Amino acid sequence: MTEATAAPTQRGAAVGRGIGIGLMYGLFRPRVLGAWRVPTAGPVILAVNHAHNLDGPMLMGTAPRPVHFLIKKEAFVGPLDPFLRGIGQLKVDRTTVDRTAITQALGVLDDGGVLGIFPEGTRGEGDFASLRAGLAYFAVRGGAPIVPVAVLGSTERRGRLTGALPPLRSRVDVVFGDAFQAGDGSGRRTRKALDEATLRIQGELTAHLENARRLTGRPVKT
Repeated sequence: MTEATAAPTQRGAAVGRGIGIGLMYGLFRPRVLGAWRVPTAGPVILAVNHAHNLDGPMLMGTAPRPVHFLIKKEAFVGPLDPFLRGIGQLKVDRTTVDRTAITQALGVLDDGGVLGIFPEGTRGEGDFASLRAGLAYFAVRGGAPIVPVAVLGSTERRGRLTGALPPLRSRVDVVFGDAFQAGDGSGRRTRKALDEATLRIQGELTAHLENARRLTGRPVKT
């Protein structure tokens, strides 16, 4: 196995968590709610809304366990490539069926690790309005519970994004929700089963985001 395709390690993700903690608490004022809802052991998937460029590092620094994120291959440029791989992050090609990324992600779950996914695919409104089927596949295939996570910064005004990053030293809320199973318990992995799981996931994530906004005193979108 070459360096470029080497499996991510828990040790690397732990180093990434340490870096995330320093970044998060050094640059912002995080308020973390519900972290106790993340299972302390065993495979789990963190499904995170994606509104800021630093959502990944924010989660790495506030999650109670080291996280392996699926990150678009475009981020693995120059020195960032070996750095991101060194801290246990997974490179994924979103334009095709990336079998290497799929195998590595399932390997994280098989090893009892934490897989982080931005189910909307790209940074946008961060409201879980458009989900990709990949999250359902990993949840059903890997048998891991999903923990919804809402990252709420200071970039939203009147429903529009005003920047890719929260202002320095601003308050950032990270709210973890209750773990749930995406599948219906049958173990089926048919297209119909995955479509049903995706709809179930979308409902759970959207409800969590609305609850997180109310809990933190941020405006609820209508």
